[in-house]
Amino acid sequence: MAKPILNVKKLNVLLENEKIIEDLSFEVKEGDVLVILGPNGAGKTTLLKALLGLIPYQGEIVWATKNISYLPPQELIQRKYLPPMTIEEFFAFKDISKEKIFEIFKEVGLDLSLLKRSFGALSTGQFQRMIIAWALAGEPDVLLFDELTYGIDVGAEETIYSLLHKIWLQRNLTILLVTHDLNVTYEHANNVLCLKKIQFYLFVLHCDCRISGSQSGRRANDGSPCGNSCMYQ
Repeated sequence: MAKPILNVKKLNVLLENEKIIEDLSFEVKEGDVLVILGPNGAGKTTLLKALLGLIPYQGEIVWATKNISYLPPQELIQRKYLPPMTIEEFFAFKDISKEKIFEIFKEVGLDLSLLKRSFGALSTGQFQRMIIAWALAGEPDVLLFDELTYGIDVGAEETIYSLLHKIWLQRNLTILLVTHDLNVTYEHANNVLCLKKIQFYLFVLHCDCRISGSQSGRRANDGSPCGNSCMYQ
């Protein structure tokens, strides 16, 4: 049975005298994919920041690991604000070997020749894959993504989430993902946290299923279709 990797109890966040999150409690187990949904202003990004200790909060947040990788909202990772350097120079800030960088690039489907290019020379899809590679470089146990596919078209978005799903299976990662896309919830999540300004709803699948993708639907760990056993509570 999977062990808890994150435990949140009675979490409260107050920003500029406004209550954003109130009495939020939930648990994430190793290997879970928790999708965090909610309208703008519901506190999704605030929740991730609180989980990382980046903003003040009240309550209890307990991680079973310190090996966590976080990618902020994509509108904050603007290429025009990144330093004028090649991708290879950028990855030199990570304490890993070139061989490991090559391995991760292959894992995310990027040609090694892109290492010699600047940020501006990458397509939007290549840039998304590159920042996923950056997140994987520290061999994290947990990935936190905030609107990973913001600003890219539907086709590229599906490709990125399929890639993320493959990496999740291969590495047995735990993923917390903020998104507005309900399709992502259906295809990839086994837990869903819905936020609505100081309210929350947690939906958990009764079966501990692994989701195989949109074509074949949800499947249990033995590979058989989950059918009606996958119900939200």
